[in-house]
Amino acid sequence: MANPYQHYLSLHESVDPTKHIIATFALSVTGEPFDQTAGGVAAESSVGTWTDVGLEDKKIWDMLHAKVTDADEKTGTITIAYPLDLFEPGSIPQLLSSIAGNVFGLKEISRLRLLDLAFPEVYVKSFPGPALGVDGIRNLTGVRDQPILGSIIKPKLGLSSADHAKAAMEVFDEGIHLVKDDENLTSMSFNNFYTRVDEVTDRMNEKHYLEIGKAKVYAFNITASYEEMMKRANYVRDKGANCLMMDVLTAGFSGVAGIRNRNYGLMIHGHRAMHAAFTRSQEYGVTMMVIAKLARLTGVDSFHTGTVVGKMQGGKDEVVKINNFLRSDWYGLKPVLPTASGGLHPGHIPDLMHILGNDMLLNFGGGIHGHPDGTPAGARAVVQATYATLLGVPLAQAKESKELQRALEKWQ
Repeated sequence: MANPYQHYLSLHESVDPTKHIIATFALSVTGEPFDQTAGGVAAESSVGTWTDVGLEDKKIWDMLHAKVTDADEKTGTITIAYPLDLFEPGSIPQLLSSIAGNVFGLKEISRLRLLDLAFPEVYVKSFPGPALGVDGIRNLTGVRDQPILGSIIKPKLGLSSADHAKAAMEVFDEGIHLVKDDENLTSMSFNNFYTRVDEVTDRMNEKHYLEIGKAKVYAFNITASYEEMMKRANYVRDKGANCLMMDVLTAGFSGVAGIRNRNYGLMIHGHRAMHAAFTRSQEYGVTMMVIAKLARLTGVDSFHTGTVVGKMQGGKDEVVKINNFLRSDWYGLKPVLPTASGGLHPGHIPDLMHILGNDMLLNFGGGIHGHPDGTPAGARAVVQATYATLLGVPLAQAKESKELQRALEKWQ
């Protein structure tokens, strides 16, 4: 039987990268020929369907059909070039509905993973990207030449707004630069969002922690319905705070872009909650690199990418590659501050800084609040470990740093 998708195969053809979005997939098939299934992916994600249709115009097909430019059955890697005219500028939902839509449900596929996307300049520039970026965050905080140090208040749920704010001030007072809500802390009966904003910002104002150039940053998690997110973002801005937090995948790329496009002038801290449902399998879904690229397009200023040494899955090569992309030039879009968060304690800091560098946000939850001498001591231990590492002093030899030594006794 002839390959019904033969005309989607343009193997080894050179395409203009300025006029195409180029996707790389990992593909395995159930029984149909590999190249036929690769052509089927290109057809289903562009202009084709399972049978001939009378309305198909050859001129339109010639202009808009996707092309399989590489198909390596041995490795399972295929590359598909999509004409840019297939895509609505500035719309990630439409992009994903095309490239990562129905194709994942095709019966002839036993494995399909979107490995990477390469975008032309004109498409990238249809998005505003981050409002602040790395330089904006450093200008806001005045923190230079070292990682920005962050904390997540723990326990993540259960504290009252007042107790939550008290813990935030304790870590701020000891040298931590940023505190964030946890990904599932939004507005609960025991900790109402608006009350939490009031409690935190009132205390920050009392301590002059919102002064630009040496500000502390509090990331309030506004994730909710879009209407409620706008209401929460307006409230945070009106209270004089400086950061909105959004769970990028659960709020949706269009939700994040909508908040960014309203130009609140606030930092947007992006959390990747639920990413592993898409990224962790090596058989299905998308890679974390793809998620990171889309998050940067939508306009987050900082974004969780992995810890390498912490509790979250993600190897060194993958995390470093993602971080390097987020901080790189990308057709003029501002760079994003990568965030390491999850299972970190002060003893991890030398490895974190060695592997990930200084242009990072390092977040500590239990690694601060689980310190045997309490939250303030945990924050001091993180600061002590950072300065010791900057000075090239092994942590075990920083004997004058009592809180750090207590942390090492507990966790190392």
